[in-house]
Amino acid sequence: MAEHFAVNGGARLAGAVDVVGAKNSVLKLMAAALLAEGTTTLRNCPEILDVPLMADVLRSLGCTVTVKGDTVTIDVPAEPGAQADYRSVSKLRASVCVLGPLVARCRRAIVPLPGGDAIGSRPLDMHQAGLRKLGATTEIEHGRVVAQADELRGAQIWLDFPSVGATENILMAAVLADGTTVIDNAAREPEIVDLCTMLQQMGAKIDGVGTSTLSVLGVTGLQPAEHRVIGDRIVGATWAFAAAMTRGEVTVRGVDPHHIDLVLDKLRTAGADTVVGNEEFTVRMDQRPTAVDFVTLPFPGFATDLQPMAIALSAVAEGTSMITENVFEARFRFVDEMVRLGADARTDGHHAVVRGVDRLSSAPVWASDIRAGAGLVLAALCADGQTEVWDVEHIDRGYPRFVENLRGLGADIQRVEGEPNR
Repeated sequence: MAEHFAVNGGARLAGAVDVVGAKNSVLKLMAAALLAEGTTTLRNCPEILDVPLMADVLRSLGCTVTVKGDTVTIDVPAEPGAQADYRSVSKLRASVCVLGPLVARCRRAIVPLPGGDAIGSRPLDMHQAGLRKLGATTEIEHGRVVAQADELRGAQIWLDFPSVGATENILMAAVLADGTTVIDNAAREPEIVDLCTMLQQMGAKIDGVGTSTLSVLGVTGLQPAEHRVIGDRIVGATWAFAAAMTRGEVTVRGVDPHHIDLVLDKLRTAGADTVVGNEEFTVRMDQRPTAVDFVTLPFPGFATDLQPMAIALSAVAEGTSMITENVFEARFRFVDEMVRLGADARTDGHHAVVRGVDRLSSAPVWASDIRAGAGLVLAALCADGQTEVWDVEHIDRGYPRFVENLRGLGADIQRVEGEPNR
C-alpha cells in the first residue's frame, strides 16, 4: 500500500530536535569496512532505509552485517567477494563506493551501475580515471563497472571537479596501494573528513585531511575499527530552514554548526537570529523571511542537497530570489511541484527565479528524491489547508523519524496509507 504525508499548514515550529549520523557518511564508512578483515562497528548511525540497503550490498560480497538501532556491525571475511549483487546496487547510488575498496582488497571489482535519486547524471568517469592512474584497468561492460589490477601503485591524481564519490573511491583504493598517492582538487566535505578519520583509525596514513590536497602513503594492511558517525549537516540544516519558514524557534542538537556556517549566514541575512553552541545551534525567526540568493557549490559552498529548501524558503520570502544550481542538472524538477503549491517560480537552465508569496496553497505533490521530498513538506507547513506529499519512501531514505520529529516541534503531520487519486 502506498503512503503519503498529510500536512496541515499554519503551525509555528518550536522546540528541540536531535540529529543523528549523516546519511552521506555512514554508507561510505560501511563500504570502507571492506578494507580490513574482521569486525568493524559503526555507532550513531541513522535509522533510514539506505542503511539496510547498503547492508544488503555488503552481504552480497560475503560480509555478515547486523543493524541494531543506531549501531551497525560488519564482519568482513578474509576473502570478500568481488561482484556486488545487481538487485541491491540498483536501489542505491552510494553503493558504487564499494568499487575502490574491492579493487584495493581483492584486486578485482564488478559493480553494477548504481540506481538512486532522479536528480541528474553522476558519471563515473573520474572514478575510473583515478583507478587507472593507480594501475587498474576499468571498463563498462553489460551495465557493470569491471575493474581489476595486478597491483596498485601510488600516483599523482588531479580531479577535474571536486567530486565526493570519486574522492572517496580513489582514497579507499590508495590506502592499500604501493607508494604515495596525491589527490589534487579533492572534495572537502565533512563526510570526506569523517571517512579519513575512520581510515586513520584503521591504520591508514593520510595527510591534508580537510584540504583540497590529500596525500596517502599506502600500507600493506588495515585493521577493523570502532567509529562514531558525524552528525548529519543536511538534516540539521533542513530543521534550520523549517524554523525560518514557519517563523519559529528550533534548537538542533547533534551536528557541528560550523559544517553549515554558510546556511546559518544565509538565514541571518533572511532575518533570522541564530545562536551557535557546541554541537548544537538555535534558529529563531520572528517575521516573514527576506529574499536571499543561493548558489550551489561543493563544500564549503552551499550544498546542492539543500537547494530544495532554499527554493521553499524563497517561495514564502518577501522579494525575489535567484537560485543557481551548479552540481545536479535535474534538481529543478522539484520546482514543478512547488508551482502546484502556488509558488511563483520559473527556471531557465541552471537558474531559478522565485518571487515570494504571502502564503502557499495546499495541493497533492510528489517527491522525486530525498531532499525534494523534505522541501515539499517544509513548503506544505506554510500552505493553507492540507497538502498530500506522495512518494515519501524517498524521504525515509534520508530522514530518520521525520514525521515524529516534526510532530514533536508542533507540526500537524501524519503518515497515511492509501493510493493517490492521480
